[in-house]
Amino acid sequence: MAFETDAIIIGAGAVGLATGRAFALRGHETLVLEAQGAIGQGISSRNSEVIHAGLYYPTGSLKARLCVLGRQLLYAYLDKYHIAHERCGKLIVATQPHEAARLEAIFRQAQDNGVEGLQRMTGAQAQAMEPELSAVAAIFSPDSGVMDAHGYMANMAGEISSLGGAVVVNTPFAGAPPLEGGGFVVRTGGEAATEVTTRYLVIAAGLGAQDAAALVDGFPAGTIPPLHYGKGVYFTCAGKAPFSRLVYPLPIPGALGTHYRRDLGGQARFGPDLDFVDAPDYTVDPARAGAFYDTIRRFWPGLKDDALVPDYAGIRPKLHGPGELQTDFRIDGADQHAIAGLIALFGIESPGLTSSLAIGEAVCQRLGLTGTS
Repeated sequence: MAFETDAIIIGAGAVGLATGRAFALRGHETLVLEAQGAIGQGISSRNSEVIHAGLYYPTGSLKARLCVLGRQLLYAYLDKYHIAHERCGKLIVATQPHEAARLEAIFRQAQDNGVEGLQRMTGAQAQAMEPELSAVAAIFSPDSGVMDAHGYMANMAGEISSLGGAVVVNTPFAGAPPLEGGGFVVRTGGEAATEVTTRYLVIAAGLGAQDAAALVDGFPAGTIPPLHYGKGVYFTCAGKAPFSRLVYPLPIPGALGTHYRRDLGGQARFGPDLDFVDAPDYTVDPARAGAFYDTIRRFWPGLKDDALVPDYAGIRPKLHGPGELQTDFRIDGADQHAIAGLIALFGIESPGLTSSLAIGEAVCQRLGLTGTS
């Protein structure tokens, strides 16, 4: 049958837009639907805007493979379109002698993942790079960086439009009955509720992915993973930024932990921590600063009292709960849910921004679409 469009992507964050771009560059007419009034209002606007190298993730996992490839694709993209970014590098630091073994394990893991240019450093060598730093040993990752996530997303939205597709905001997803013989009728809500037929459907809805999957008729409930809200808050620091490079202590259970970055405007920011909550809540409790001071002073003893100011919060769509092992990305196709032409993305948290272009490629490959963007 003739479809009204080739592909519909649910969600206009970084991953949804990168996926829509991948379809459009292969010549497929593509619609990206967004429930909010603008693109990138969810996870993509409430993260660290860090470009990750791919150090921490289990070798062979989607996170490891798509982060390394995604980072390479992302830098090329940012350079090509002159989108603001800085390849500032990252120091992963051990602040106590007993942490050295864990640091070495991260180094070996990163090498296994194919991360380029890593350097082991003594504490003195790290302090020569960043005099305010306190560390007994470090790893330097030269290809880590920071970026303008909104500029990146806006550019991809423009590309999709220029290729004959569209990004449509204020258009919540309301359901999708599969059609006999393949394809879907996608129903939207909002003021301009409508139905559109499409050959392919991709759920890239971030925190709403589980709810969106449940709206697809026939999607087996048992294959939809539980969603856990992993809240993280950020604090800014008054005065001159102490470091020019990213500084990360060793990871905490379930996340990379409270780290330092100097954003593109020169502002020093710290975060996120991790707190599992029952529902999205973007308030920042000033009382959480106490734990931030304790963590930060392990690698920056010069942090002054009362220097931290509450900034913003983000929610990560975690597939694991407190005390459980961190999970991989889920890119679920017909092998998982038995619905041809449908891809559902679950648990796309960090390093989702870095991996976004590679995720778009992986979605197209799962659907058997040839070519590359």
